[in-house]
Amino acid sequence: MPALDAHGKMVTNWIISSLIYWVVSGVFAIVLIGFLGMLILAVLGIVFPIIGAVKANNGEFWEYPLTIKFIK
Repeated sequence: MPALDAHGKMVTNWIISSLIYWVVSGVFAIVLIGFLGMLILAVLGIVFPIIGAVKANNGEFWEYPLTIKFIK
C-alpha cells in the first residue's frame, strides 16, 4: 500500500532523527545544556506520533517537523 509506505518511511525517519538528537543532547548533558533538549525530545516523542496517528486516521499525510529525510 503506497500510503502506508509513505507513513512508515516518515516514522522511520523520525525515529532515526530522534536517536541522533538524543545522542547530541546526551553529549551536551555533560555541560548541563542537554537536559533541556532531552526533556523536549521526550515530549516530542509522545506528541508527534499522536498527531501523526490522528492525521493518518483522517487520511492526511503529516511530515514530522525536525525530521531528517534518510529514507525517501
